Amino acid sequence: MENKYKNNFMDCASNLDTLIEAHGKIMELAIAIAENFDEAATKSLLNRIGIIIDSKKHSRTIRQMSNELKDSLIQYFGYIRILNICNHNQIEEDEKSLSELLMELDEMVGLNKVKTKINNLIAYQKVQKAREKLGLTVARGTLHLAFTGKPGTGKTTVARIVGRIYKQIGLLSRGHFIEVSRTDLIAGYQGQTALKVKNVIEKAKGGVLFIDEAYSITENEHSDSYGRECLTELTKALEDYREDLVVIVAGYSEPMEKFFQSNPGLKSRFNAFIEFDDYTADDLENILIIMCKNNDYILNEEVHDKIKQALINQVSLKDEHFANGRLVRNIYDNLIMSHAKRVVDIDEPNKEILSVLISDDFEL
Repeated sequence: MENKYKNNFMDCASNLDTLIEAHGKIMELAIAIAENFDEAATKSLLNRIGIIIDSKKHSRTIRQMSNELKDSLIQYFGYIRILNICNHNQIEEDEKSLSELLMELDEMVGLNKVKTKINNLIAYQKVQKAREKLGLTVARGTLHLAFTGKPGTGKTTVARIVGRIYKQIGLLSRGHFIEVSRTDLIAGYQGQTALKVKNVIEKAKGGVLFIDEAYSITENEHSDSYGRECLTELTKALEDYREDLVVIVAGYSEPMEKFFQSNPGLKSRFNAFIEFDDYTADDLENILIIMCKNNDYILNEEVHDKIKQALINQVSLKDEHFANGRLVRNIYDNLIMSHAKRVVDIDEPNKEILSVLISDDFEL
């Protein structure tokens, strides 16, 4: 499990290094973190990520890639360990208005069923708040959600938006977002797991606690003891803090069903189960076009047609490991790298040469 998170962290670091032309500086920090658990490198990398995210000169794609790198570091190291290294009380989310957040959700490519369900939940919760103000009876259900589907379908992004929307409509006091992994929840000794879970819950109160691949809690050699201890404490917290905490669990559909069966009271604590469908070839094409546009690249007609056919083929051949949005990210990264190698030696290249991607730049 650790190697999986480590590899994802290194991949994200490499992608961001390439995107911002950091000439290996991001990778140097990532290697120091991954190989030596270097705390100074961790602080330095998080500082650079924060600067990139806050800077308006960077494209949306670069800021999103920076967020992905931060998330992958948190998954690899554990959220609580990151907080201890940085001496932060909390990592806050940026402030956006409700209309801006709803627009951000609406602008996500595809995910029509997901957006409909989220908008229905928002409408319901807004009405409940309005009824509460007028002294009318209010349904006291939980806010906790379960997202199911393959990786790369936008689950983490939607979870972040939901947290901030719930803050704007008064359901959460802070709206911050904490993503935790098994490392944050399960201890190495009997009896300490409950304390770790309580610590995570305390830091997440007022915001969103996101547990991706939640079934990893019980998918190890200690599943009969440590995993059960974790789920017992988590299930209790879902009820105790339901008025100012949203827990969102996510993962592949079939393992998530087994996860809910592992504790009799777990599933009843969640009020919505939302399936994230795979992206269609058209969705993936649109995501790529947006990524290119946001970074001042243009696909000429020939390469556009070539990529579209490749996406159609990939979708038709997909298996349970289909990468969805990550497939597009890889295509985009390879495109701009191939483009750079093609034009780097051209004397005084013009704007067209530096922005137009051609058929020779694409290889899947």
